[in-house]
Amino acid sequence: MPEGHTIHRLAKDLRADLLQGPVGASSPQGRFERGASLIDGKLLSSSEAWGKHLFLHFSGELILHIHLGLIGKFRPHPFDVSPSETVRLRLEGQRAWHLTGPQKCGLIEIEEFISVTDALGPDPLRRGSRCEDFAIALEKKKTPIAIALLDQSVIAGIGNVYRAEFLFLLGINPERPACDLKAGEIADLWDLSVSQLRQGVRLNRIVTVSKEDGGKTPGRLKRKDSLYVYKREDRPCRRCGSPIRIGAFAGRSCWWCDKCQSR
Repeated sequence: MPEGHTIHRLAKDLRADLLQGPVGASSPQGRFERGASLIDGKLLSSSEAWGKHLFLHFSGELILHIHLGLIGKFRPHPFDVSPSETVRLRLEGQRAWHLTGPQKCGLIEIEEFISVTDALGPDPLRRGSRCEDFAIALEKKKTPIAIALLDQSVIAGIGNVYRAEFLFLLGINPERPACDLKAGEIADLWDLSVSQLRQGVRLNRIVTVSKEDGGKTPGRLKRKDSLYVYKREDRPCRRCGSPIRIGAFAGRSCWWCDKCQSR
C-alpha cells in the first residue's frame, strides 16, 4: 500500500499539472462516470494529502476523495496514451493522469471531508501537526508499538515499510508496548518520521539506509540496498550481521534485528 510520502508527492505533482486551467475528466471504466462528468471542465483549487488520503478540491465546492488502498495507482501519461478499460478516472491538464484500482474514489461533501480528517492522527508532512498529539495517542495504546504505528488514528501516513525501518533505526523492539515508550523515544520517532517522509517525497521512494551504512548518498542507492530490515528475513543485519527476523503483528508482517532491537 502506498505510504504517506507517495500521496504527498502525488498531491504536489497533480497541483503542478492541473492548476493551469479547466480539468478534463472522464471514466473509461464507467464506474465513476457521473462523478467525472461533474468534475469535467472545473478548475482545481487545491490538491492535498492527509496521511494516505488524497483530496482534490474543485470549483463549485466539489471534493474528490481518493484512497489508493493496496493496489491503486494514479500515474501520469502522455495525452496520446489511450486509457485501458481498468482506468476508473482520467484527468487531463498538462498531462493525462490515469487512476486504477483505488479503494476509494468518490465526490464527498465538506462534512465528510472533516469527518475523515478528524479521525486521522497527526501527519508528519502537514504543517501544524504536533508531536504532542502523537505522544498522547501512544500513551493510550497498550498494544505493541509495531501495531500502534499502523493505526492511522495514532499517526497518519506510516505503513508497513516505514514502521519496520523506523523501529530498527531507533533500536526499538516491535513487541514493546506503545505506552512504554519514553518521551525522548517518542520525540525521536516523530522527528525521524518527519525527516524520512520528507526524503521520501523528494526521492519519490523509500530509502532509509544512510550514507555511512550504504556507502552512497540515499538517492544513489539501488532498491535492493535501500532498506535495513523490510523483507530481509534471514539475511544479515546491515549493522551487526545478525539474521533479520520476521513476525506477524495484527496480521501484518514485520521485520527486525534481535541484537539491534533488543527487548
